[in-house]
Amino acid sequence: MTARPATVNSRSAWLDVPRLQVRRFAAIAMAEAPELADEILREIRREYPHLPVVLDESGEPMALVGIRRAIEVFVQHLETAEGRPTVPPGVFQEFGRGEGLGGRSLDSLQAIYRMGVRLAWRRFAEIGQRVEIPPPAMYELVDAGYEYLDGLVDQSVRGYAEAAARQAGERLRLQRGLMELLLAERPRGGNPDDLLTERAARIGWTLPEKVAVGVLLRPAREAMAPAVGQGVLLDMEYEQPRMVVPEPDCAGRPELLHRALTGWAGAIGPPVPLADAAKSLRWAEAAVTLMERGLLPAGEVLYCTEHTEALVLLQPEELIDDLALRCLAPLAHCGPTHGRRLAETLLAWLETRGGAPEVAARLGVHPQTVRYRLRQIRELWGAEIDDPDRRFELELVLRAQRLRGSLGVAGRS
Repeated sequence: MTARPATVNSRSAWLDVPRLQVRRFAAIAMAEAPELADEILREIRREYPHLPVVLDESGEPMALVGIRRAIEVFVQHLETAEGRPTVPPGVFQEFGRGEGLGGRSLDSLQAIYRMGVRLAWRRFAEIGQRVEIPPPAMYELVDAGYEYLDGLVDQSVRGYAEAAARQAGERLRLQRGLMELLLAERPRGGNPDDLLTERAARIGWTLPEKVAVGVLLRPAREAMAPAVGQGVLLDMEYEQPRMVVPEPDCAGRPELLHRALTGWAGAIGPPVPLADAAKSLRWAEAAVTLMERGLLPAGEVLYCTEHTEALVLLQPEELIDDLALRCLAPLAHCGPTHGRRLAETLLAWLETRGGAPEVAARLGVHPQTVRYRLRQIRELWGAEIDDPDRRFELELVLRAQRLRGSLGVAGRS
């Protein structure tokens, strides 16, 4: 509601009313305040029969206490006409807090307040006639009443906001606890236990059959949480935020995530059964590490399933490096440039399983150049080059070196 001008507090018809009449009006209104409060509460209960009745410490309905106190404060202000009436703290804030905790909007509460002002004005109008308050002054009293109502609504809005913030904080706490349990390492073949089911139920999260776990890189330290949509669990408390995507392959899910994560970077692990969520997290973390090292594309959210080769070959660095030392030992006595060209030719030959023309087309060089290099390769490795296991190892380490940028990509030499 928009605030109304404080007509009672400025030079007005009400201030021109003789003080004796004002005191008589205030005395009668104060004496009838309990009865008026009872009448207002009866009407509220008649119009809103499902409204919960909350009792204070003395066993009296809080609504009745609040209505009566609000009337008394307003009437006292009319008599002094100094400043603005002070809205009774606590009670009306508690009304708003109750609406928030009950999951209701403030619309019905504001309608109840307006009903109370309307009923109070009817009684005040009767009292005004009895003590012969001029009509212009009574009209100003209506404006003052609605301005007072604005203050009551403000108190309720404050309580409502506090309740909403408290609920949101509680939900985030419960959600984080669920994610920690979900992403904990489980024995092979483990199933979601009763604790996981109970925690999911507390936030209304349906346990999916499959999940994919994402690890995000913030575009800025104070970046707002991405709107990943209902059902996706997101924990922004980590330096690298985590998210759990239920049923990641369901219709529309990839498109929704793509839109929500625009401007973010990171990786989403492979879809796995719910009990294996920690495995998906490990792959996402590994992908993010490779992104930070410049070995995977940066500036976007990657799907691990689209970068399987890099994740498999680049993670076990020590093992691949040791294998490379043994497999590529014949190149140790070649110069760096010539050794790299021989390695690229060898990889192209292993990948194409073709002759010189096919390898030359892949490398973008003359077939005769390839024939020369292949003869050198056979001289360096001898009969081992025909052994399937040795060829597999060679292709493995050469692909890993290409992923790291040590070898040129196909089509360049």
